[in-house]
Amino acid sequence: MTTPTAIRTDFSRIELVDTQAIDWIASPSGGVDRKPLDRIGGEVARATSLVRYAPGSDFPSHTHSGGEEFLVVEGVFSDQHGDYGPGTYVRNPVGTSHAPGSRDGCVILVKLWQFQDGDTAPVVIDTAKADWQAIGQGMERLQLHRFQSEKVSMLRFTDGGSIGLPEEIGGVEIYVLDGKLQFERKMLPKGGWARFPAGMAVTLSTPEAATIYIKTGHLEDPVTGPAA
Repeated sequence: MTTPTAIRTDFSRIELVDTQAIDWIASPSGGVDRKPLDRIGGEVARATSLVRYAPGSDFPSHTHSGGEEFLVVEGVFSDQHGDYGPGTYVRNPVGTSHAPGSRDGCVILVKLWQFQDGDTAPVVIDTAKADWQAIGQGMERLQLHRFQSEKVSMLRFTDGGSIGLPEEIGGVEIYVLDGKLQFERKMLPKGGWARFPAGMAVTLSTPEAATIYIKTGHLEDPVTGPAA
């Protein structure tokens, strides 16, 4: 199966995806598979994907012409700059390069060609060792990145709870790392991905302990990558 070149390209729609129900698609590099979540373009694309490296696999050295953001979901991801364990958040700005791989296998959530002009700060954060901030009863937040209207963070609910995001937030994108997340009457399990359009107020809740990656403020005028 080849990767489609247009996946969930209408940013005015609500998207809720159980990634466990999606099949892996082989990439051009042996041992590296993908689950595309949104995509505009061919092999070089504006894309959000889960990427799985089999033990001992790697991807050819390449330059990030549009920038790369990723979060290690499982295992240890490596390149010539170091090893990144579960929960590590990385931003490789436009113009950087690396030769990625994994000795024992890993899964990462990766976003390509989604950097705003002027966003040039490299970021590496081990969220397992970082200092989280309490923001309410049973809720903690770890800020990962901020540039102009875009904010990236992780939220941790220690025993369930809810959070409301106002409509001026400029769009919301979520990935459930642990637990379950509810939106209205729909439940996203671990591995669930969601995207809500700009101008929409969103209330999210979880019935139990949960950890989520959340990006806001980036969908009002989304970067659409090399195919635009």
